[in-house]
Amino acid sequence: MAGEEDGEFYLRYYVGHKGKFGHEFLEFEFRPDGKLRYANNSNYKNDTMIRKEVFLTPAVLRECRRIISESEIMKEDDNNWPEPDRVGRQELEIVMGNEHISFTTSKIGSLVDVQSSKDPEGLRIFYYLVQVCSSTCSLFFPTSSFFI
Repeated sequence: MAGEEDGEFYLRYYVGHKGKFGHEFLEFEFRPDGKLRYANNSNYKNDTMIRKEVFLTPAVLRECRRIISESEIMKEDDNNWPEPDRVGRQELEIVMGNEHISFTTSKIGSLVDVQSSKDPEGLRIFYYLVQVCSSTCSLFFPTSSFFI
């Protein structure tokens, strides 16, 4: 992993849908310069979009890289994952060193959705990695409306 620590690092996650309250979504990104950006748009009860940014320490970025590397998400393929549908979509893009991967799938409500998919092992890795990254964001941006 030494080479990965020296290379570029970027992660972007999006989950959202278009429904009776318009386009509602949550998005966060870990940028190469250490900036963590967060956006949450919910029109429920006329809420306004929340946008926040913070710079992470090199130690936090190293830990994020370690978690991603150990998850082995970069070896996965979303070809057998559920397609985005009316319930919503999720997108995960990661750049680590010279590797770049992008995933798209439907919103996952629970592990039951993961287990019933055509690729439960790969989708489980995606599901748990997203949970860890979301939890990391919630440490820096505590809000009652974090998840859609």
